[in-house]
Amino acid sequence: MTSTDASTDDTLDLHLPEEFVALFGRERRDQAGTEAPPPRGDLLDRVADWGPAVTPEGRFQLVPVHVERDVPLIARWMNDPAVAAFWELTGPRSVTEDHVRAQLAGDGRSVPCVGVLEGVPMSYWEIYRADLDPLARYCPVRPHDTGLHLLIGDSADRGQGLGTTLLRSVTDLVLARRPACTRVLAEPDVRNTPSVAAFLGAGYRFSAEVDLPAKRAALMIRERPSGELP
Repeated sequence: MTSTDASTDDTLDLHLPEEFVALFGRERRDQAGTEAPPPRGDLLDRVADWGPAVTPEGRFQLVPVHVERDVPLIARWMNDPAVAAFWELTGPRSVTEDHVRAQLAGDGRSVPCVGVLEGVPMSYWEIYRADLDPLARYCPVRPHDTGLHLLIGDSADRGQGLGTTLLRSVTDLVLARRPACTRVLAEPDVRNTPSVAAFLGAGYRFSAEVDLPAKRAALMIRERPSGELP
């Protein structure tokens, strides 16, 4: 399986200084799942505007989640036993909806997205600021480090190398669209060997094993090439 698990530790519980929040703004989607204009200079450089990537498998795009449209599909994926073993979001739709809404109602440090390949929704992603995440309590991070969580939705799409292809393309997209970001991080469960292998195949290096509250994670890092550093 090519999927990255997400810790149940709350991504949104790290407090930002008030002046930092004021600088970046707070406009987010409302609780009904409707779109709001992105704040000026938001924390992840407007994921909605990143545009598509051309991959060997076709045109791929990250589309920020719209609750009513996307949660039923994401909830179905979460109830796949192969996914549930690492994401721990099984149960009724409300379990997944609460998880997604917590991000949409936050300050923008984590953006849940559906991955759309050739017009077909087929994966779920969370793009997050690793330096503003609880992960920063457990391992060294740098300003603007960006983290990825990923699951491939349908079993037919797993085990084909597709996850590696998409991880490589999305990581390239992050580095292209976030000029202040010098590293992209991931923290799959060490037991999720297909996920770790996918990150290695996408150019990440294994940095360390990290004890997080809900798992022992393999910290994976891909750095911006030195020739592209500011």
